[in-house]
Amino acid sequence: MTTPSRIPRFSRGPAIAAAIALIALAIGFRLLRATTLPELPNFSPIMAIAVCGALVLPGGLAMLIPLIALAITDLALNAHYGVALFDRAEILSYGCYAVGVASGLGLRRLGAGSLATMGTVGANSLLFYVVTNSVCWFDNPAYAKTLAGWAQALTVGVPGFPPTWIFFRTSLVSDLLFAGGFLVAVHFLTRERAPHPAVAARA
Repeated sequence: MTTPSRIPRFSRGPAIAAAIALIALAIGFRLLRATTLPELPNFSPIMAIAVCGALVLPGGLAMLIPLIALAITDLALNAHYGVALFDRAEILSYGCYAVGVASGLGLRRLGAGSLATMGTVGANSLLFYVVTNSVCWFDNPAYAKTLAGWAQALTVGVPGFPPTWIFFRTSLVSDLLFAGGFLVAVHFLTRERAPHPAVAARA
């Protein structure tokens, strides 16, 4: 006999439907934000999608749906901005997404609560930021290939552009907002209701 995934008080079918709907909304917002709301740089819940999707979706869908959704939007955005569809930074980004998915699966196996989920989302958001900005530091000749140059890539960035820490701030805020909204929405939309006392008495 297999042990069911630990998603306390959730009805599995509605939870899956709610998770897919919320991921679709987040992906739609990511496309909308990047194309029409440039004043919100990096405000897209990338890591929250990976972690929260794996927290609820079953089996292979936990890996496939978040990664495919992110891949489709990355391809669309790269084509929109006229940049390479796949490069080293992109490949490492997907490595970070995979870590996020694995983190969500781990949370589900442990039956972790909301605080652990939010902390995991925040940690994965930080990991994504450090990895992607480290690649920029290595590839961009504007950065000195020293510890000071790496620190610059992670904080103030290249002169003439917004500081890179702002991108991390907006990314972290969007991840935490999506994760919090995801947890609340899935809980209230799919929790199993206790039977009415009269029904329980006749049981």
